[in-house]
Amino acid sequence: MSRVRQYSPLDHLLNESQRALETVFGRPPALRANPAGDTPEVELTPGERRHAAGLMRINHVGEICAQGLYFGQAAVARDEQTRAHLLAAAQEETDHLAWCADRLDELDSRPSLFNPLWYASSYALGAVAALRGDDWSLGFVVETEHQVEAHLDEHLETLPPADLRSREIISVMKADEARHAEHAEQAGARVLPAPIPGLMTLASKLMKGIAYRL
Repeated sequence: MSRVRQYSPLDHLLNESQRALETVFGRPPALRANPAGDTPEVELTPGERRHAAGLMRINHVGEICAQGLYFGQAAVARDEQTRAHLLAAAQEETDHLAWCADRLDELDSRPSLFNPLWYASSYALGAVAALRGDDWSLGFVVETEHQVEAHLDEHLETLPPADLRSREIISVMKADEARHAEHAEQAGARVLPAPIPGLMTLASKLMKGIAYRL
């Protein structure tokens, strides 16, 4: 009769370390097809190309942060259903990460140099939130996804009009983020009290300012 393996703290540490390395330094594959699909590439001016690359680098960093947040939360989640919800959302964020990386390649650009820092800080935030309880953890999901939706709207407004490939990717990402927030609300998310949302906004602005260039 086979026994279910019991994972030790070291096993969990190695597993989380492997996830971090794959997210930050690897190229985790997407399970869904790239939304840009057969959308034709058009010639952009050098300025438009740099701007589009800066925005897609911000989006790539956002997905690095989402992976860190979700995996940090899932690592200490108390309820198995909550953990499953977080890991399912993380897989869709992995799709986003792969799509953004592909688009950066197409724009002859690169990810942020600070991705290890973005991941580590987001993982720590996710773990701390989850230690307060699953309702707090889900509350961070809701607030994070609402803020991500807002900045994706900004990107759709400021992207070069001809950059249809980036627009296709961002549009699908925005719909996914809205669904993640809705599911977290339905699962019992707590509304985060002030000043937490404001601090999250300030941190996001700092991250975007750095990631656009570096």
